[in-house]
Amino acid sequence: MPRQKLKSLKRWVIKVGSSLVTAKGQGLDRAAIGDWVAQIAALRRDGHEIVLVSSGAVAEGMARLGLKKRPAALHELQATAAVGQMGLVQAWESAFQAHGLRTAQVLFTHEDISDRGRYLNARGTLKTLVQFGVVPVINENDTVATEEIRLGDNDTLAALAVNLVEADLLVILTDQDGLYDSDPRQNPQARLLHEANLSEPALEAMASPGKGELGRGGMRTKLIAAKWAARSGAATVIAHGRVGEVLQKIAAGEVVGTLLNPAQDVMAARKRWIAGQHQLRGRLHLDAGAAKVLREQGKSLLPVGVKKVEGEFARGDLVACMDPDGREVARGLTNYDAAEAARILGVSSRELASRLGYPGEPELIHRDNLVVTG
Repeated sequence: MPRQKLKSLKRWVIKVGSSLVTAKGQGLDRAAIGDWVAQIAALRRDGHEIVLVSSGAVAEGMARLGLKKRPAALHELQATAAVGQMGLVQAWESAFQAHGLRTAQVLFTHEDISDRGRYLNARGTLKTLVQFGVVPVINENDTVATEEIRLGDNDTLAALAVNLVEADLLVILTDQDGLYDSDPRQNPQARLLHEANLSEPALEAMASPGKGELGRGGMRTKLIAAKWAARSGAATVIAHGRVGEVLQKIAAGEVVGTLLNPAQDVMAARKRWIAGQHQLRGRLHLDAGAAKVLREQGKSLLPVGVKKVEGEFARGDLVACMDPDGREVARGLTNYDAAEAARILGVSSRELASRLGYPGEPELIHRDNLVVTG
């Protein structure tokens, strides 16, 4: 995508990381927040719709509580996030009010995404807020999130927000200039990539898994987020948030950061919801033929191609489909629970009734409930 076209992309999701929002771990950097808000206000005047994803609740809570290190105990981390969330929201709201813009706080856990009804409610609410001219400020609900229901990091959350509101562009502001061909902290000759297509297989090897002291994500999570955002056709820009007028430069088509172009067909909304879930309940191990059919044709998964069932899952749960080499091919919502699936392994559709004791669905996973992932 030519960078000049970025200005024509109407709906943006902008994510600001912990290392930027906080003043070197000493609470929130309100001057920086004010600067980004001024830029967002300018984007709004140019006709852009903005959804903001902000990190920083835990870091602000640490500053307010006088903590020197990020808490390790879950209840302490949740309490710290609860304290910090107050300051985080106040800081953004005050900055936006100075420009006459209204804001709304939206907090998510993975359960809000995995439950179809709650997902649709969240989608409707966010779209309505945008239509009202409000800037939603999204964060993970760290106060109640546990490892089982955690989304993982705000890069992931930003990508999910892109799919929820069907945004045109994801902007990830970080403390790095963009994506390099190797880790610049270890290789002084590392080269910044100004533009790349997400289909390039070498990209993943370039992204460092490293992360900052205050944040949970790294460059690899940003690349994964860009791939998830691409499911709804959105491009992604990863750029240094401290570059002067960075958002205006992106909108003007200037070469700043790394532009990652989507390189895949846009997924239907239901499949984006399936792809956005992360809590797998089980795995289905396929033979080579079934794996090939899923990869190349995206057809339904039939019991005849399944060799092994792993995990405990119920009907409608999310399961992964693995090829004979242990690589994930696809994931989807199963028509059978684990015990039923085990009874029909390798069975043709004609034999289902005799194995189950009742007429069952011919597909273990219907193609409408299946997303090819690898």
